[in-house]
Amino acid sequence: MRPSDPGYSRREFLFAATGAALAAKSALAATAPPAGPVLLTQADRQFLDDYAKRCFRYFWEQVDPHTGIVMDRARNDGARSGNNVGSVAATGFGLTALCIGASHGWVPKDQARTRVLTTLRYFWQHAFHDHGWYFHFLDATSGERRLNSEISSIDTALFLCGVLTAQAYFSSDREIRLLAKQIFERVDFVWMLNGSPFLLSHGALPGSGFLDSRWASYSEASVLYLLAIGSAHHPIPAESWYAWSRPLVHYDQWKFVSGGPLFTHQYSHAWVDFRHQRDGDPSNIDYFFNSQMATYAHRDFCISLRSRYGDYGPDMWGITVSDSPDGYVNWGGPPFLGPINGTLVPCAAAGSLMFAPQICLPVLQQMYNMYGSRVYERYGFTDAFNPNWEDKKFWVNPDVIGIDIGISLLSIENLLTGNIWRWFMANQYIQSAMERVGFQLSTPGIGIRERKQKPAST
Repeated sequence: MRPSDPGYSRREFLFAATGAALAAKSALAATAPPAGPVLLTQADRQFLDDYAKRCFRYFWEQVDPHTGIVMDRARNDGARSGNNVGSVAATGFGLTALCIGASHGWVPKDQARTRVLTTLRYFWQHAFHDHGWYFHFLDATSGERRLNSEISSIDTALFLCGVLTAQAYFSSDREIRLLAKQIFERVDFVWMLNGSPFLLSHGALPGSGFLDSRWASYSEASVLYLLAIGSAHHPIPAESWYAWSRPLVHYDQWKFVSGGPLFTHQYSHAWVDFRHQRDGDPSNIDYFFNSQMATYAHRDFCISLRSRYGDYGPDMWGITVSDSPDGYVNWGGPPFLGPINGTLVPCAAAGSLMFAPQICLPVLQQMYNMYGSRVYERYGFTDAFNPNWEDKKFWVNPDVIGIDIGISLLSIENLLTGNIWRWFMANQYIQSAMERVGFQLSTPGIGIRERKQKPAST
């Protein structure tokens, strides 16, 4: 498929985006983002609650009722789009969304439980898998491979995050607990190493074998490595965590590890609670703080483009992999990754609400206040819009994308309640992985397992 095709996978664009590897040691920035509690007004919370409900609505409506597979994309007015293509990663976000919706009473808990069971039963009994790994794109009704997609390691990992979140939230349901355990423990993480001692493959193509690319640099795949290291039956070595490179980016006063657009700093954090802890030598990184700095640097990077794109500013910014007037595009910064054309991508700021609400929330409020229903409809914000496209026309993408809606919803929930972190971190696989890797909490005298084993409230 052409890169301009809106259905094209964002993974295809990222593999050449990372530069030479540099090891990051100790503190990464001389200037730190604001610390301390986040003070949200009632109006802030009302805005975020409305946005979250609209995001949740996507996962409630844009799903096949018999398989539980969530659509890759849809129109923001609720109509179908994308020729019934489902996304295994979006399905992982969708399982997590069901927990969020039930916990807030947006849907009855019994109905959410039924949806979870439908999905888990289908993926355990019927969906094609190879050593437990699933296709990136599936037909939402038949489960057949779509868009010539790969058997994807990262997209399967994001699905597993949803599976384990549902297991924790519906902990009183024996069938959900068992199905989640079976689905996770079937995944052969060692097989995905494809002969490498430490580095996981991006995936495989039926009939062609493994892809050449590996997860060899900082990316959204940190949760993939933790799941693999924590596996009970097919674990990879803990040394795998330190085998991938950590390229260091300097931008103005910011210094942080990065491997691509802003979403690479968000996805793993949607589930893994990296706050107040660092991994061990030789990296010794606080990844939550690192993502905060990446967000602040991205804001400043967008502001620096204001002379070319007058709509950009302190409360109007955000560029990450998305649809555009020219199709599906890999863009962002710093460093500059383009071509950038003035398009704004709301999920860039929304996905970082859990890191930097002080600068992200005003962006979303400004987008809503300035453009209203032109960019904010049934499922929240459109995937992308450009106020001054060719001939000064206002371009709005008619579509939303499941994973972009998903990262927005989960980031809001973590900001407001921390529930996703609490539910996901209750699982034994992540607890074990973080212990094996050598994560150390910044609070003296408290161990990883002791901290993570607090009961998950439903």
